[in-house]
Amino acid sequence: MANIKSSKKRILVAARNHEKNVAFKTAIKSAVKKVLSLAKAKNEAEYNTALSKAYQLCDKAVSKGILHKNTASRKKSRLTIAAKKLLAD
Repeated sequence: MANIKSSKKRILVAARNHEKNVAFKTAIKSAVKKVLSLAKAKNEAEYNTALSKAYQLCDKAVSKGILHKNTASRKKSRLTIAAKKLLAD
């Protein structure tokens, strides 16, 4: 543990931010799983809204600095390709 007061504060802030970031990334993963399950079930209406929500979460993560823009773009691209493949089957 740090001895300096500002170092102690930074440790607390970093831990708090880590919790938020992990929660946000978990929400993205859940949204991706939901999109894939709806695509597998061939539920077009709900699939489109879920895909839009997953895109929004990825873009929001970029704006908050949780994900790099290329990482979010890659996630969205792979999600779309996988979902289209499931819908086609």
